[in-house]
Amino acid sequence: MIAINENSKVQLYFELALESGDIVDSNFDKSPAEFRFGDGNLLPSFEEVLLGLSVGDERKFTMLPEKAFGQHNPSNVQTINRSQFAIDIELGTIVSFADANNNELPGVIKEISEEKVSVDFNHPLAGHTLSYRVRIVSVEEAV
Repeated sequence: MIAINENSKVQLYFELALESGDIVDSNFDKSPAEFRFGDGNLLPSFEEVLLGLSVGDERKFTMLPEKAFGQHNPSNVQTINRSQFAIDIELGTIVSFADANNNELPGVIKEISEEKVSVDFNHPLAGHTLSYRVRIVSVEEAV
């Protein structure tokens, strides 16, 4: 039986939850997710805990913010003139902006006043300790 290593292609079921137990994402009731180790689709710290697991293994683990999406950074919350928005906005709306290199930069509307809008550019899971549950479905050597 092949164990997950740096050259693996892996299919797995996963569940991501907050410390409160609220489930953020899960595919246990869907098709398994597939990734190649080191392809950048998963956090490196998530991949690390999968090393050595084999088909059928199921594990739960906790990840501190520093290993997941980082701490919430107050400097990533920006105030923008409301006149800059050509769309209707509401609290919690995710709005896409472009950074200096024209890359997409999503922000969440946190506060709205008559003249100003507060937009949080932190990852929505920043500052949260996360709990993961995984079940390994298949492990192959990547070609």
